Amino acid sequence: MAAWMKPSVDMDKLSYEIFSILETKFLFGCDDDKLGSIAGTPPETPSKPGGSSGKVRILSIDGGGASDGLFAAVSLTRLETSLRRRSGDPSVRIADFFDLASGSGPGGVLAALLFSRGPNGRPLFSAEEALAFLSENLRRISNAASKKGIFWKRSGIFGRIFGDRTVRDALKPMLIPCHDLETGAGMMFSRADAVEMDGYDFLMKDVCAATCAGDQAVAIRSVDGLTKISAVGAGVGNPTAAAITHVLNNKQEFPRANGVEDLLVLSLGGGRGASPPSKAKARQDRCGWRRRHGEWVEGQGKKTRAGEGGGGGGGADGEERGGCIVPGSKLSERTNAERLENFAGELIREEERRKWSTEPTVVIKRGSPMV
Repeated sequence: MAAWMKPSVDMDKLSYEIFSILETKFLFGCDDDKLGSIAGTPPETPSKPGGSSGKVRILSIDGGGASDGLFAAVSLTRLETSLRRRSGDPSVRIADFFDLASGSGPGGVLAALLFSRGPNGRPLFSAEEALAFLSENLRRISNAASKKGIFWKRSGIFGRIFGDRTVRDALKPMLIPCHDLETGAGMMFSRADAVEMDGYDFLMKDVCAATCAGDQAVAIRSVDGLTKISAVGAGVGNPTAAAITHVLNNKQEFPRANGVEDLLVLSLGGGRGASPPSKAKARQDRCGWRRRHGEWVEGQGKKTRAGEGGGGGGGADGEERGGCIVPGSKLSERTNAERLENFAGELIREEERRKWSTEPTVVIKRGSPMV
């Protein structure tokens, strides 16, 4: 990448320190022996080609706090390293093994870095390069609200990264939220919509500025100039729920996803604080966070009130809960590194299954080729 992107800190040391914090304080979701493959075990070849409908692979990054972007970037760097080792391909990137990315705030910026199309048709950034970018610029990104307009001007840092790339140019389906003061409602920047209509397509640099806007409104327009948004904040506190809703209702791109059992989800981040119990329960029930099937890994720093999914790692009915993360609690004997390693095995296994499948699990809409 360009020289100006190189961090002024020791990236190996930074990664080690941040991941050490993750290891000791921020644990992944409730233990599930069925989730992931054993570390170091090669992916299994499907015994019956085409016999499985497969799983849609979702990456969700919540930008609830400034540090969450770094935590997520470090985790994804570890995951990308594991995917390269397991696949035997040193050029593998995160976007190669996920079907959709959803992120808010700094998490939305990270998703854009990893899933935007580069000049060679490959992902614009590797996870390591994205970590370097965030470590160098996260403070300025997080302080966007106090520095009016700095991040959405063409001369801003997002402009230097993304240039004239738009949401339509993303390699895979992508969801990045903000709140629109013009309508008083949440706005979801979606590649699926951008591909269909110019009025839903926005410059990626503007999208990143919008999702990181904080309390200071950022005015942006669609590429055809017809849609105007006055953006503040991330607008959606749970990008995972938004991603699941999008997948289950988008039969054109995800024709075989009928329920959470058809999803493979990696959710990173958190830190907005707990919602009232009734809302939390409703959100979990509605979005499939309470389940017996489906595969889910969640790593976050979300503080949970006593009685809201802590303790034993399961509800009164014994069902698994994907959202019961308590900093400092021991929910599993597995470390975060082991869980990421296991999840890498699941991603590799799904990729191998698709090579034998007679029907596609995902049919991505054609976007704008960039050469």
